[in-house]
Amino acid sequence: MSTAPTPAAPAGTLAPAATSQGRTARTRRTARRRARGACAALMAPFFVLLVLVFLVPVGGAVYLSFFSDDQPGLGFGPERTVFAGLRSYEAVLTDPTFLAGLGTTALYCLIYVPSMVALALLLALLLDSGAARLRRTAQLSLFLPHAVPGIIAAVIWLYLYTPGLSPVVELLGKGGISLDLLGVDTVLPSLVNIAMWSNLGYNVVLFYAALQAVPRELTEAALVDGAGPVRTALRVKVPLVRSSGVMVVMFTLIWSLQLFTEPMLLSQATPVVGGRYTPNMYIYDAAFTRNNYGLAAAASVVLLAVTVALSYGLSRWSNRDSRAGGPGEEGLG
Repeated sequence: MSTAPTPAAPAGTLAPAATSQGRTARTRRTARRRARGACAALMAPFFVLLVLVFLVPVGGAVYLSFFSDDQPGLGFGPERTVFAGLRSYEAVLTDPTFLAGLGTTALYCLIYVPSMVALALLLALLLDSGAARLRRTAQLSLFLPHAVPGIIAAVIWLYLYTPGLSPVVELLGKGGISLDLLGVDTVLPSLVNIAMWSNLGYNVVLFYAALQAVPRELTEAALVDGAGPVRTALRVKVPLVRSSGVMVVMFTLIWSLQLFTEPMLLSQATPVVGGRYTPNMYIYDAAFTRNNYGLAAAASVVLLAVTVALSYGLSRWSNRDSRAGGPGEEGLG
């Protein structure tokens, strides 16, 4: 029995498969356009704020740094703004007080950043291990100082540091220990202590949240293999929260370079902390004490360049170390 031949599609029409493919392609293009539109709508507020609160002020500071206010006629003429070129940058980079402030901030970072990261990670590991009882109460107690404004925290610690007012200094004196917490050799550790008290709980929360995301199967497998709690923490948990550690280091470093409130307040109680003790205090002094806005703008741009360079270097080092394998990937053996 013969089968009748299938009639051919009329000329000028597409086969059903081609029509379906074209419809699918149009649907995909429409979905991509909608996804891009949604992405642009969600990211628009961020970019608007980035432009308004970062790029515009930075551009204004860069522009202002190339100008200076001069008074012709031996200082008796009317003040006028003139183009100064790189004169303000030269003055900043050759000013011993600004360079000394950078050195002080660098020493502060060398003390504060490793101490903060190590102590925050240790406390987070203790909370995650279950060794600490009343875990939620401990988290709240650690985080609560971070909710205190920085200037109030500085006032509290200034009271505890000042001889004649501080019960701590008085108690140490009764024990035969004479300690000036605002002296030449102790004022920097005192500043580190204020920052540690204020920001430790915040970083503990960051590390603890990262540790909660570590798969429990890995820690259980390490325990089955004979690894103790300390070895499990160092060889399993710490490498897996490495990205959070890099973020904490970067945030802590950036905050340290902006050190201002605490030394500004302590400068009212001790001559060791001068008006230009840190780069931010130098900028404040140049702008609002000496009324040299060009110099202040140039110092701000220099500090921004240092901050960006250090952050970029830390990111590159972290990425290169990650591609190389990073620590903790050789197993527990």
